[in-house]
Amino acid sequence: MPGSRRTRRVFAGSVLVAFGAVSAVVQFVGQLFPDLVRHPGWVTAGSVALCLAWGLVRARPRSSVRQEFGRPGMTVVVEEGDLFDQPGHLVVGFTDTFDTLVDDGFVINDTSVQGQLLARRYEGDAGRLDAELAAALHGVAPVVRERARDKPRGKRDRYPIGTVAVLGARPRLVFAVAYSRMGDDCVASSSVQDLWLGLDRLWDAVRRHGQLERVTMPLTGAGLARLHDLDEDSLLRLILLSFVVHAWERPLCRELHVVVRPGELARIDLPETAAFLAGLATGARRHV
Repeated sequence: MPGSRRTRRVFAGSVLVAFGAVSAVVQFVGQLFPDLVRHPGWVTAGSVALCLAWGLVRARPRSSVRQEFGRPGMTVVVEEGDLFDQPGHLVVGFTDTFDTLVDDGFVINDTSVQGQLLARRYEGDAGRLDAELAAALHGVAPVVRERARDKPRGKRDRYPIGTVAVLGARPRLVFAVAYSRMGDDCVASSSVQDLWLGLDRLWDAVRRHGQLERVTMPLTGAGLARLHDLDEDSLLRLILLSFVVHAWERPLCRELHVVVRPGELARIDLPETAAFLAGLATGARRHV
């Protein structure tokens, strides 16, 4: 049986449970209607086929996971899809310089989530995006300003990791969170600690500005930020854990949707994700 270890366990367990149930039914029917089981070979083959089919149905690949949380009242969904086709507020990862230049793909790759934000939410108008970023960052003091000779491309003001610029207007705000550092060579890098801090500040901003409305985010950290410490599975669990832990303190939103690309979905064990979310939901009930 191909697939993850958990998928194989689900398949095997489902087959065994089904076999026990079918065996009991066959024995019961055989006692009442002996003529129906005069061909034990056919009965056995049919029973095995039925059990295998049930196991395959139970262990079939999934394209989404949905978990309801009673306390706090919210829903968490992990699904495959197009991030920019989703309703509600949007989370987009940025670097500490909030660079936006995509003209040659050297500073910001136009296929990245940030590049797609510029193309699809701002119709390629980098000036408008920069103006909104400047307004949102007004009052936030940069930690340093790079010299032109050190960073000749892109922006030079560096903001603290975890800075969140809230762009646009409700009900489609963009939470631009700086969780990675843009090198002077325009290569972004991050770490687990930076991502955790960025998520911490992100949820604070969502609580202040989101008014409990739906939030959609990508698998933040899986792209060009070069966060090599975590694979996609671990990265997803980190995001989900951070969200639920913060939601225990005070409600953040009624729905969180983590939207993954098809290539990312192939590297995520969704049955394990479902079990992880179910465990968080149980923990949330105990916490409350």
